[in-house]
Amino acid sequence: MFAVAVQAVKRIVLPIGALLLFLIGLGLLLTHQAAHWWPLTVEDGVNREFAADRTEPLTAVSGWVSAVANTGWIIAVTAVVALILRLVLHRWREPIFLCLAVTAQALVFFFTTKAIDRPRPDVHRLDASPPTSSFPSGHTSASVALYLGLALLLAGLARHTWLKALCWALVLVPIGVAFSRMYRGMHHPSDVVAAFLNGITCVIVMSRAILDRAVSWRLPKVGGWPRSISLPRPRRTGSATPSSSRRAAV
Repeated sequence: MFAVAVQAVKRIVLPIGALLLFLIGLGLLLTHQAAHWWPLTVEDGVNREFAADRTEPLTAVSGWVSAVANTGWIIAVTAVVALILRLVLHRWREPIFLCLAVTAQALVFFFTTKAIDRPRPDVHRLDASPPTSSFPSGHTSASVALYLGLALLLAGLARHTWLKALCWALVLVPIGVAFSRMYRGMHHPSDVVAAFLNGITCVIVMSRAILDRAVSWRLPKVGGWPRSISLPRPRRTGSATPSSSRRAAV
């Protein structure tokens, strides 16, 4: 049990903790010293261009694309897909990988927004602003972890090249989410870049920790004695054995 805990800390906790510290440091840099550096000095113009080019059809499409990364939808899809993977594959690695990747990015996102107070773009926003910082984009990082992780799993299970390519097409979902969040005035370009970094890193960490067959997460058996330990033999009491009686008679 101790070995499993040490492995979890080494392969999961420490890398995700390092990612959290890196994103917090990056957020502090973006909101302070680097705020007047290029290309941050022109990224507000990107949001203004998106706002100026809005049309009713594009606004409707951006709303639908953004909705596939809402918290409730991400949780529901993750749970359903994890259940299907467990029932079809009859093993735990794939569903645990997907759940941990989505959970890890959510934890990194949550604590980063607590440490970084970045206002949202100064344009008309099409969605209600949640009480979190603009840095990083939670919708984008959640969609990256879910759909990139799912693409990785399905492509690994597919046997035909065309089917593998179709599976990898799932990465277009987080790209669409990222553009829709900027189009709707909810995030700066650097917010979605940091979100991609969050989601991709969580998928890589969890794939190396969970999907790698060389990494064993089996718990030691409980209730058995190690082979090197032998129980003491009980001492015989009472009358002598028949063999010892015959030897005595001789």
